[in-house]
Amino acid sequence: MSLAVTEIFHSIQGESLHAGRPCVFIRLSGCNLRCRYCDTTYAHAPGESLAEARILERVNAFGCNLVELTGGEPLLQPETPRLIKTLIAGGHEVLLETNGTIDPFAVDPQCVKIVDIKCPSSGEAGRHHPNTLSRLTAHDQVKFVLGTREDYEFARVALAEVPSRVPVDHVLFSPVSGQLPPRTLADWILGDRLAVRLHLQLHKHIWSGEDRGR
Repeated sequence: MSLAVTEIFHSIQGESLHAGRPCVFIRLSGCNLRCRYCDTTYAHAPGESLAEARILERVNAFGCNLVELTGGEPLLQPETPRLIKTLIAGGHEVLLETNGTIDPFAVDPQCVKIVDIKCPSSGEAGRHHPNTLSRLTAHDQVKFVLGTREDYEFARVALAEVPSRVPVDHVLFSPVSGQLPPRTLADWILGDRLAVRLHLQLHKHIWSGEDRGR
């Protein structure tokens, strides 16, 4: 079994509830969306074909328990669920960053799914798999990347689909870097008394100007 891989690297987790933790990232190649603000367009390219054993060898060399599969869209590759299962069996804590267009609940339930629901300014709104939000578990997370007030209102409406078993601090509102000022989004959240988490990309503050392998 092999997968198309863009990069494998060790860094500080910059997003999700795990922000700030050391993490090994497996960035798989290919994406079925073309978001206008995408900051990883290089992952659209075919990438390097790596056998599962080679991926595990490179991951384990970092000696880090937390592993995230990201992309692109990791679930485009049918071998991804098996890799997740193998990583979990090996004692890793596994996160899956997905755009939700392919059923994310086909993977091992121990895997934490971070579902990025696309808003209007992405140009890809409404593409997520039916019932994705309603099937989130208590340890999953949902992220809305917001570039405009329209996006914010879209996300506010979508909150009604998130089940009550999902803790409110697992709902992440993240401003598009360089497009929506974090303070503006903070004002909107406070003004509407929304029970969500304001979410900034930590890695972009640490490694400003670098766009790969961090």
